[in-house]
Amino acid sequence: MRRKAASGGAFGWLWAAYAVSAYGTGLGFGAFSIVAIEILGAGPARVAVLSASGLAIGALLAIPLGPWIEFRAKRPIMITADLVRFAALASIPFAYLLGVLSFAQLLAVAVVTATAKIAFTAASGAYLKTIVPDDRLLVATSRFESTTWSATIVGPPLGGAAIGLFGPAITVLVDGVSYLLSALAVTAIREPEPRPAPKPTATRWGDIVEGWRYILGHPTLRPLFFNTALFNGLIMAMEPLLAVLMLSHMGFPAWQYGLAFAVPCVGGLIGSRLARHVVARHGERRVLRGFGAMRACWPIGLAFVQPGPVGLLIVMATQFGLIVCASIFTPAVGAYRLRNTDDSRRARVLTAWTITGSLSTALITVTWGLMAGYTGPRAAIAAAGILLFATPFLLPKRVSTAHSRRGQTVFVHTR
Repeated sequence: MRRKAASGGAFGWLWAAYAVSAYGTGLGFGAFSIVAIEILGAGPARVAVLSASGLAIGALLAIPLGPWIEFRAKRPIMITADLVRFAALASIPFAYLLGVLSFAQLLAVAVVTATAKIAFTAASGAYLKTIVPDDRLLVATSRFESTTWSATIVGPPLGGAAIGLFGPAITVLVDGVSYLLSALAVTAIREPEPRPAPKPTATRWGDIVEGWRYILGHPTLRPLFFNTALFNGLIMAMEPLLAVLMLSHMGFPAWQYGLAFAVPCVGGLIGSRLARHVVARHGERRVLRGFGAMRACWPIGLAFVQPGPVGLLIVMATQFGLIVCASIFTPAVGAYRLRNTDDSRRARVLTAWTITGSLSTALITVTWGLMAGYTGPRAAIAAAGILLFATPFLLPKRVSTAHSRRGQTVFVHTR
């Protein structure tokens, strides 16, 4: 089947599915943590455990999904993953209205949604490569990145207002409905899906770990893999601590908390729109190394947050610098990874990448949550910011392109 450009019918519906769920996630930004903090009275350690447990257990449950997704049609998997996330999130407001909402239910929902997210990410990434040609992948990944940041600009302020008017539990329901709409958008794709690779007679352990084996054997994907796992883990570990610091310790209202993260996301629109032009002008190597390093310089600023307008300005300025750099780096990594992964291993590589990111984020989040219990959230945020300065040392020194030759994968270094 002839693949279409990054604006064709199949891509358009896939982009719409991503957009509606991204806007729902933006609207529900922080609502899950606020449910734990305001309704169930959770402190920083329990909020960190909530975030980490969902990621860790969900990632462990998703380990066999790589080969399972690889050899099956991708669209039904995406639809199922969206419906599962809708049902899980919708259970929270119903339990709250019935007066039976518990911390255990929040943990269960976090696990289910994390597992479904991994399945959707792997399936959608593998499917994207079948409908977008290689020379348009950076355009496609930049559009997804731009959508993420535009949703984050619009979503949190509206979400903060919704939390104030309707409460965090109802706001979580809106996030859940966005996944239902995403499933409908994927269902609307009419183009026949390419036939998946032949299914092996039995799933072996080697099939399950093949994604990690391929990543670790690739001279460029390997350092990018470790860099993104550590960087994203530290950034995500700071989010619940910053929520506790701003909402509980400093008394910021929910709408100001959302605004502090929404305004800087204009930088995401700027960076994602510039990404392909920056790569075309400076090359992949300079972009991956340069912007990968620059994005690590900003988060330390979050340790200096203080009450009032000055505190909001500190968060906004710090987030803006981080987001501009990250929104150029991230689509470049996504396009490079899709281009340089064998067709027969793509779902397993994406699953392995996502699982490792989830596990590392969970481990780091728990560690930093426990640290915050002893040192306070500000000191823990500062420690994460300092450690982030080491992440540029994990970036690749050279960029390699994978080629298949006589059944083997060889790597050619390029500038």
